[in-house]
Amino acid sequence: MRKAVAFLLAGVVLATAYAGEPRRDSYVQQARGIAVQQPGPHEGQGTTTAYPFFEDAEGFDIVFRQRALHPGATIGEHRNDKDEIYYVLSGRGELLLDGKRRDVGPGDAILTRDGSTHALAQRGSEDLVIIVVYRKRATAPASTR
Repeated sequence: MRKAVAFLLAGVVLATAYAGEPRRDSYVQQARGIAVQQPGPHEGQGTTTAYPFFEDAEGFDIVFRQRALHPGATIGEHRNDKDEIYYVLSGRGELLLDGKRRDVGPGDAILTRDGSTHALAQRGSEDLVIIVVYRKRATAPASTR
């Protein structure tokens, strides 16, 4: 399964020639060119590395992000305002989902629904690497005065 996911990502993820500029064409983006060190999201602990694929794609309403939670890192508990999927590529973690705890690892897909609460903590010595996918909220058009 991990090879299949890696193959899928490899087919989708190479370098873009127009970093930072909106793009309407189809293209491939490479992880190493977009890596961003960040603290744990939602007031989480530790350090993570985010890979915000296709963030600058114009008219693209899906967030597709890889995140590595380094040892000790967490995504803080928060209530979702949208449906969201986490897919575990590697490492081990502890998921808190609507008050229930469970261990997660490679091949686990987690669906968190709008209104659900969740948190995620890296466990062990290996980074917990996940893919996060959700639809962007529609934004109101800027008014013309």
